[in-house]
Amino acid sequence: MGEEAIQFFHTNGYANGFLKIHEETNQTLTNNHEDCSWYEEVIDDDLKWSFALKRVLHKGISDYQEIALLDTKRFGKVLVIDGKMQSAEVDEFIYHECLIHPALICHPEAKTVFIMGGGEGSAAREALKHKSLEKVVMCDIDQEVVDFCRRYLTVNQETFCHKKLNLVINDAKAELEKRDEKFDIIVGDLADPVEGGPCYQLYTKSFYEKILKPKLNENGIFVTQAGPAGIFTHKEVFTSIYNTIKQVFKYVVSYTAHVPSFADTWGWVMASDQPFSINAEDIDKRIEARINGELLYLNGASFLSSATMNKTVTLSLLNETHIYTEESARFIHGHGVAYRR
Repeated sequence: MGEEAIQFFHTNGYANGFLKIHEETNQTLTNNHEDCSWYEEVIDDDLKWSFALKRVLHKGISDYQEIALLDTKRFGKVLVIDGKMQSAEVDEFIYHECLIHPALICHPEAKTVFIMGGGEGSAAREALKHKSLEKVVMCDIDQEVVDFCRRYLTVNQETFCHKKLNLVINDAKAELEKRDEKFDIIVGDLADPVEGGPCYQLYTKSFYEKILKPKLNENGIFVTQAGPAGIFTHKEVFTSIYNTIKQVFKYVVSYTAHVPSFADTWGWVMASDQPFSINAEDIDKRIEARINGELLYLNGASFLSSATMNKTVTLSLLNETHIYTEESARFIHGHGVAYRR
């Protein structure tokens, strides 16, 4: 991995790299005028989100993505890929519980899971809490990201050694195409679609229809992260991903949760050709019966409430006409490594 991905600059300076960290003397944080470093994420052309840093733990660039692990004062260890926050130590459980458990709880008895992406190991960690599972395949395209997370994200070290985990380094599309087996659950724990990023094609109708859906068992459920879903950001990719999946599956549920370190509400989409008919009480009973350990965020009531959108987002979902294709992809703000080549 190269070491040129992150650049440092002082106040009033500028860095051309995607991941920007600047150092300045911040008298409001300390009484002894200690230097304070800040991580800066560009949310949009006119909006930035900054975190005070303790230190940069590691940084680099692979063939596919820019990678960094930062130790922040507010959110603990933070994983950043292509300049975008992927997860933060103190609240990643919100994102990963919402990504994994609704589909597994709604399924009658899931035994196999295929995770697209998920290189940090947190999605697999949550899936492996389910007693019924016999096999979890985690397929990430980037060996260096996986090695990076295995080394530096100590919270998931046991997950990477779990006997039920089958770790594969490959493009998820190619891996699904070549496998004869089918899965009860397929999970999209992919990076957000950005120009030059490695995974935007895994949000397209043709992928869902021709490759992913045929690899689901009869009662199979597909779930994917679907990007920002806030009042001002839900039209970036969330409504398009939802509408695209609606073209392929009979039953589609969208749901959201606020993730503090993302500075936004986040969205997920769950889909199947079998109806989702489960109430809050049943969800709580299944969580208690099926899962080892305690969930920190999700219960029956919170899941059902998360599937109720505000008026603005509801109307946007109903009125969305865009279908995600290779030729008409939507992207969130930012660029992947390939964009620079």
